[in-house]
Amino acid sequence: MTRIKTGTTRRNRHKKVLKLTAGHKGSRHRLFKQANESMLHALSYSYAHRKEKKGDLRRLWNIRINAAARENGISYSKLIHGLKIAGIKLDRKILSEIAINDPQTFSGIVEKAKLSL
Repeated sequence: MTRIKTGTTRRNRHKKVLKLTAGHKGSRHRLFKQANESMLHALSYSYAHRKEKKGDLRRLWNIRINAAARENGISYSKLIHGLKIAGIKLDRKILSEIAINDPQTFSGIVEKAKLSL
């Protein structure tokens, strides 16, 4: 029986890696060895940054809530404390959306938090 080399298998594997690294700079999207290393790093960065994204969004929501709360004459921490005492269970994402899209409703929520303090 004749020996079969990895011709098509290797080519397909290389093509897959080169396709994933399209858009990378220089030889990192042309040469397989460099492209493979670039792809491995890119995949690990994308995994880590998907985890970091959660914290980034929470920080953004807090900043938005704080800005809207200060417009209504209360600090962020007092607002959150007042909401807990009042039993209003809105998460920061929803509070941020309300603060941006419906300022009157947010003002009502702030007033309830102020009354509970």
